[in-house]
Amino acid sequence: MTENQLENIPPAEAPLVNPADLPGWVIFEDNKLLVIDKPGWLVVHPSKNGPWSSLAGAVREGLGLQTIRFIYRLDRETSGVIILAKDEATGSRLGKAVAKRMLGKAYVALLTGELTETVRIEQALGPDPTANVTVKQRVVEVGTTGAQEATTVFHPLATKNGYTLVGVELVTGRKHQIRAHAEWFGRPVVGDKLYGPDPTLYLEFAIHGWTARHTALLPLTRQALHCAAIDLRATGLDYLLTAPWPLDLANFAERHMDLNRADAQALIDGFVAQKLTQPKPWGEVAPPLPEAEGADAAESKN
Repeated sequence: MTENQLENIPPAEAPLVNPADLPGWVIFEDNKLLVIDKPGWLVVHPSKNGPWSSLAGAVREGLGLQTIRFIYRLDRETSGVIILAKDEATGSRLGKAVAKRMLGKAYVALLTGELTETVRIEQALGPDPTANVTVKQRVVEVGTTGAQEATTVFHPLATKNGYTLVGVELVTGRKHQIRAHAEWFGRPVVGDKLYGPDPTLYLEFAIHGWTARHTALLPLTRQALHCAAIDLRATGLDYLLTAPWPLDLANFAERHMDLNRADAQALIDGFVAQKLTQPKPWGEVAPPLPEAEGADAAESKN
């Protein structure tokens, strides 16, 4: 195994957050919102390993914010923009906006296989009863128990050497939607332990950490999925929040696709500008946030 490969292999358990790193993850903050660029090894919600083992715990401990609410969640291995509300009114309003699909979202991913034209997938998703873990989803027939409509659009941005950098539009927001749809049409997300070449790698990693089978079957030690931008303007907040192309995925694209980080970022910025600066199809623009309103915020994850 090469030195570069050894550097990329994660430990059996994710490391604790270094308090010195946390301020550098902050994209934006005001009296209502805290926006973080989450790394692709960190769980969002509290875990049994203490406050510094999750983003929620680290924010409370390191930034002194006790009343926080995640507007949506990202899987541990998905990096990028994640939004926390600092008060009940903001959390309620944005939670309702998520439920009404008012947030604009732009993801980017590295797919296994070459994609040369835009692909729109309109396939319902539901639980996969054949999987060895309950969280796995798959394409199912409409009307199947647990089925939810799901639409994903994959836009190729760069293709070379058997890989594709794609911009991803989420028309709906279902659990694991991008990854499950990518698997279904034969272009799985690079490094995906659950929707990649062998779904048993997911449970194996959870129990044993990185193994020789992971090295043999996966070219990257986490799923190559990144939330590049979230558009809040339809909610009454005039923010388009972006997180840069992360270094680990940039290094992979440079090594395997001859795509340097600056060029990849330019392609991603162009995709975000095209998809999130146009008139918005997902809902009418909401009035400004009220000072008080009570309800629980909705969540989604990919």
